[in-house]
Amino acid sequence: MHGRKFLRRGLAVLALAALLGAAMLTGLSAALPDTLYTDGPAAELRVASMPYLSARKTQGSVPADSAATDKSANVTLALFGVVPVKTVRAVSAQRRTVQLCGTPFGVKLFSDGALVVAFSDRYTALGSENPAKAAGLRLGDLIVSANGHSVRSNEDLSQAIQAANGAPLTVVYKRGGAQYTAQLTPAADGNGGYKAGVWVRDSGAGIGTMSFTDPLHGTFAGLGHSISDTDTGTDLTLLSGEIVPVTVTGCIRGAAGSLGELRGEFSATAAGQVLANDTAGVYGSYSGPQSGHSVEVANLQEVTPGDAELWTTVQGTAAKPYKVKIERVTMTGSDPNRNMLIHVTDESLLETTGGIVQGMSGSPIVQNGRMAAVLTHVLVNDPTRGYAIFASTMLEKADAVAPQN
Repeated sequence: MHGRKFLRRGLAVLALAALLGAAMLTGLSAALPDTLYTDGPAAELRVASMPYLSARKTQGSVPADSAATDKSANVTLALFGVVPVKTVRAVSAQRRTVQLCGTPFGVKLFSDGALVVAFSDRYTALGSENPAKAAGLRLGDLIVSANGHSVRSNEDLSQAIQAANGAPLTVVYKRGGAQYTAQLTPAADGNGGYKAGVWVRDSGAGIGTMSFTDPLHGTFAGLGHSISDTDTGTDLTLLSGEIVPVTVTGCIRGAAGSLGELRGEFSATAAGQVLANDTAGVYGSYSGPQSGHSVEVANLQEVTPGDAELWTTVQGTAAKPYKVKIERVTMTGSDPNRNMLIHVTDESLLETTGGIVQGMSGSPIVQNGRMAAVLTHVLVNDPTRGYAIFASTMLEKADAVAPQN
């Protein structure tokens, strides 16, 4: 009787071990992207943050794209070279080199429309009224036309409202990627004019950090995240924009619960045109002087937890390296701006800024002599830590705007 009991218990333990093994393999597979790039043979593919994985076998070698020098193969990565985990597409391509920056720059954007940032109710004996709210508009909506006329500025919208002379006007706006139409009837303001009861914004500006320039294509990349409206959090839809050099003149130190920021002076000379305001950064054509030094870009599987350098500027115009640790690396995930968790350990940087402050977004991170990542966000309750995006992701984005240059 006791023998059967121990047998059942033993079988249960074996089943649990098998279940845990399957769960572990599933987790490893989910942590690996479907495609990896390497500058060596596909059969020698390695993942630095997962040294227990190795290429078990490869299948075929075919052109990866239109570039004849790029080849790809299906590579099965196995646990300790034995247990298959995932088959990925390994692309062998020449390693790219860029000019490492870490220098401050100013960004000026003009929105392709008028962004709704606030409402202004009008109070009467019958109560409050707001024509924009009554028409169905919400904060963050982008008004693109009024009565058939394009709206690209505050003045465009105001002129359309006055021209309607109190009559309803057709407003076209965008929300969440979709386009809608509404009928808006302005209210008389008592001074012979009309109001829609809405505040809109058509531009934005700020200080950030340039990550790198690519002399090959004449492009730049910076910030590591999009420029959004400060009141609504809505990304600005780009009509046009330019970048200018900035001299950092001071810094407000960050603390837990209080974001610090860099202060600086904008140059009057443009250094490039903004061609994309993307969730992964700001990109465009670069026409300023070449600066920084040449550095190779790391493939994402080469980035691993450990020591690294953050190149950033906290005074003047010259970037300096500061010690940081990469605490976590995530090769997959829905948010590319949070591929890594970074911890500032450099005493001099902590003394000056308290850690990561606003304006440092876009600062490049170098590991093992290669550009591994770009700083994107700071943790509000711990300014010594922040998130980063893979540098290879930003290089792909910069390449995407190059044909428009």
